[in-house]
Amino acid sequence: MTTPNRFPPERSAARFPEPYGSGGGANLADILERVLDKGVVIAGDIRINLLDIELLTIKLRLIVASVDKAKEMGIDWWETDPALSSRARKDELTRENAELRERLARLEELETGHVREEAP
Repeated sequence: MTTPNRFPPERSAARFPEPYGSGGGANLADILERVLDKGVVIAGDIRINLLDIELLTIKLRLIVASVDKAKEMGIDWWETDPALSSRARKDELTRENAELRERLARLEELETGHVREEAP
């Protein structure tokens, strides 16, 4: 025995209504693709004044773009931030290691210089 469909064929549970009418509107994926492809910049300032004395200024700058688009614009700070990139962490450790080896070499050089002065 089959159960009758509670929804009429034009409004079945598996199909969602079109937000902008039938076939003419853009879906969320198209909008998101367009925004990430082109990029969006949102900028604004918030100022709090009291009797013409500026107490607080907050400057907001927001860029929404894909990683590729951001790199095209010269924005790649996440690649050099050790908290966000394992490669940047490795580069930082390599640099620190080289600095420590250089300091150790100078200390050993000073140590051997003092030993030679005391020997004669």
